[in-house]
Amino acid sequence: MDDMILMKQGEIVLKGLNRRKFESCLIGNIRRRLEPFGKFRVYAVQSAIYAEPQGECDMDGAYAAAKNIFGIVSLSRAVACAKDKDAMFETARRYLAPAFAKARTFKVESKRSDKSFPMTSIELSQYVGGLLAEAFPDVGVDVHSPDLTVSLEVRDYAAYVHGTPEPGAGGMPVGANGKVISLLSGGIDSPVSTYLAAKRGVAVLPVHFFSFPYTSELAKQKVVELGHILTRYCGRMTLAVVPFTRIQEEIREKCREEYFTLIMRRFMMRIAQRLADDNRCGAIITGENLGQVASQTMEAMGVTEKCCSVPVLRPLICHDKKEIVELAVKIGTFDTSILPYEDCCTVFTPRHPCTRPRLSEIEECEKALDTDALVEEAVMNTEHIPL
Repeated sequence: MDDMILMKQGEIVLKGLNRRKFESCLIGNIRRRLEPFGKFRVYAVQSAIYAEPQGECDMDGAYAAAKNIFGIVSLSRAVACAKDKDAMFETARRYLAPAFAKARTFKVESKRSDKSFPMTSIELSQYVGGLLAEAFPDVGVDVHSPDLTVSLEVRDYAAYVHGTPEPGAGGMPVGANGKVISLLSGGIDSPVSTYLAAKRGVAVLPVHFFSFPYTSELAKQKVVELGHILTRYCGRMTLAVVPFTRIQEEIREKCREEYFTLIMRRFMMRIAQRLADDNRCGAIITGENLGQVASQTMEAMGVTEKCCSVPVLRPLICHDKKEIVELAVKIGTFDTSILPYEDCCTVFTPRHPCTRPRLSEIEECEKALDTDALVEEAVMNTEHIPL
């Protein structure tokens, strides 16, 4: 029995006159993400999106990929049949037989968006539920907490039968809310902040600052691997690897030690701003978390973002570390993030960093540096790695 993937949209349905724009973006994302698994016909009808295989397709792979597409609130494998009560029963009996074999209890839920169908949703559920109870006598009925929910959806063109829907990734379609620069280190926080930003519908350009030989080639490959993991959710990306060694050496040689980290982060922001301008990105995303380290006090973050003309967004600003780690485990980045390869933020760390800096003092210290030339050199030598 040929099945398909039935996906339900999330908050897109609340978008009013702009809804078509978000829906088109989501359909385009689904088509691209399912392309490696075969040819699918993807279309939207009545707040649902259908992905119908056209010929031989890897349905298991496609379904796993669809679970990670932002903009989908729930999904299921489903089968279409005639809008007839007996056809729906027979389809459910055959298609869901493996699920019934594993379940102890079940219930039937019906939705009838085609109001011309002669039975109410309750009548349809009772009719099909009664026949299924006879067909699977070892599976009891439980309308409150069943192991299996048999879903019947009577829509405009056909009826659809499926089992208990699974949660989707939620959020909004990637690209529907513009593009951002995301600062991606090799730690736990920044991959999670990148994931959360993409979940709000932005396309991401990840940027990594690389300080060879103080950080190794393995540290760079670790970040590349994190980028590959994030493509499951963010879609195709290009990682920008910025050479940062000379900037850090210049800071160490010419600036006061307690300001090393703050001035370094201000250079990161300047470079991110340049890349944002070059790529028409509307914001910069960081993995900063209030009070986590000396450079993440309110005063320190205020000083570092003064270099930017676009907003600096911090998805993790009020998260506990435990919450961040749980998210990292959930999205699959944690094991890679804890590999013991240092990133540039650990290079030349001051013994007593300033936690409450004054902008005037930082700017006075930076006068010893040829800021524009250092930024230009770093941008011009940036490596771009497709993920």
